[in-house]
Amino acid sequence: MDTEKKYHIALKDGDVGRYVILPGDPGRCEKIAGYFDDARFVCANREFVTYTGTLEGVRVSVTSTGIGGPSAAIAMEELAQIGADTFIRMGTCGGVALKVQGGDCVVATGAVRAEGTSREYAPIEFPAVSDLDVAIALRQGCINLGYVCHTGVVQCKDSFYGQHQPERMPVSGELLAKWEAWKRLGVLASEMESAALFTVAAALGVRCGGIFHVVWNKDREKAGFPQVSEHDPDKAIRASIEGLRVLIKSDRNK
Repeated sequence: MDTEKKYHIALKDGDVGRYVILPGDPGRCEKIAGYFDDARFVCANREFVTYTGTLEGVRVSVTSTGIGGPSAAIAMEELAQIGADTFIRMGTCGGVALKVQGGDCVVATGAVRAEGTSREYAPIEFPAVSDLDVAIALRQGCINLGYVCHTGVVQCKDSFYGQHQPERMPVSGELLAKWEAWKRLGVLASEMESAALFTVAAALGVRCGGIFHVVWNKDREKAGFPQVSEHDPDKAIRASIEGLRVLIKSDRNK
């Protein structure tokens, strides 16, 4: 048994369940834990805030990762070291495909590796893909709750402003050309953690899926379509909880 607290997350064996929801924002952890049974605050260190409780009689946890791939990878590495083996990345995203609107949910089946963390784990030719069972459970969670859900590939980047203000960047030509490519390839949305987490999960032999709340879609606005801006991620939070319930029941029946 590992009784020594991990350097970054400040957790040890017994502090978390095998199932862990990973939001970026530490401020969302308490709200997510509010859907657990018997939730308790465990620890806060740096950007990593953790609560543990139960769902369907099974211990589950939520740990925030901060923004971006590097800290998300650290969280997954150290959580896996103390017994977690199934992860749900829950966060926000911006829509890319014109059919994706603010307030929708996106379940990622894979991610464009336009970030740097995953390259420390796998050659760029290796795809960043969600665990199939986790993705199916998250999609079912959305269906159960009656939410609009898009399932497919997302784009993952390191620079928020590289996406939102590409024209002012010295490499604007490259950024704009690749953005057009993602659109032509049917990429649904853009966010900042999934490619790293999917790749790290493959390297560690654990499961990971991702569900995202769409805040808005600037390409819909540019195209003259109605634009919806929705900043409250409650739907994605509820869907991640419902999806986790589905997954726990499925695992129990195997």
